[in-house]
Amino acid sequence: MLPSLSAARASDLIARFDRLPILVVGDVMLDRFIVGRVTRISPEAPVPVVQFQSEYLRLGGAANVAHNIAALGGRPSLVGIVGADAAARKVREQLAAAGLSVDGFVEDRERPTTEKVRIVTERHQQVARVDYEREADASGDVERAIVEQVTRLGHGARALMVSDYLKGAITRPVIDALLSISRVPGRSSVAIRPIPLLVDPKIPHLDFYAGATLVTPNHHEAEAATHRRIRTDDDAREAGRDFRKRAQCAAALITRGEHGMWVSEERAEGSLPAVGREVADVTGAGDTVAATLALALAAGATLTEAAALANHAAGIVVGKFGPATVSREELLAAFTIAS
Repeated sequence: MLPSLSAARASDLIARFDRLPILVVGDVMLDRFIVGRVTRISPEAPVPVVQFQSEYLRLGGAANVAHNIAALGGRPSLVGIVGADAAARKVREQLAAAGLSVDGFVEDRERPTTEKVRIVTERHQQVARVDYEREADASGDVERAIVEQVTRLGHGARALMVSDYLKGAITRPVIDALLSISRVPGRSSVAIRPIPLLVDPKIPHLDFYAGATLVTPNHHEAEAATHRRIRTDDDAREAGRDFRKRAQCAAALITRGEHGMWVSEERAEGSLPAVGREVADVTGAGDTVAATLALALAAGATLTEAAALANHAAGIVVGKFGPATVSREELLAAFTIAS
């Protein structure tokens, strides 16, 4: 077990989140929810008939990470790909409503904006999902435009966050551009060490992340990368060490669902138990974890402290339906109650 984070220290770190500039680079998504009531089974096929009741939109992927950073008081810049379509307009509208800029968007007319349409019941049970996407990595002019946006917006950032969903925005040249910013201390007026580069990964891109400060695989991704089954803390310890070697990163944080998190770095290893809450939906919880980690490290937290903050943030957001955000007040209250 890792040492607990006191309410006083948590309060101090959360207060430092205010206006911290964070660059988020990755796959921008739109999540659309069609909500209805299941009335019967279709006579045409053995599937439920959903009687429409309502529809709403949420930001997903890298856009949800940026939204969470803003909700926690940070100042995110967002770089990603959108298509020339209605979904892109909706993403821009959603970001504008949250007070976020779309200045870092790169438009690719050859691909749709990634959109996930979920059909759910009034009790939040998912019936089906339809994905609009193109998974090919960006290349040519689009890739060069992403690198240019990263270079332009990355200077002055206190942390760099990669949100990789294998939808095309993250390529080796994009990671190289981020590493070149991360490795040069002093580009931010308050930076006295390399700027932390965090990656919410996908295993097919694992070789891209070499040199990152922190990579945050979930339980299944860590197993796939290390060819280890993770059932106990001892398993997690070995998997964490193997993952760091495999990804060539300084630290790893394995998210383990109801089993909490495992932190693995040279100076500290250990588990953080899951914060007990009623789970409504885990969609987007990883985005909340990523946002909290980036802000905490930018604020001067140790990895263990950042993980403790992220663990509590995850415990809050899984109690909400769909991709959601956590406020500074909610996060602070979680530590006050825990103490």
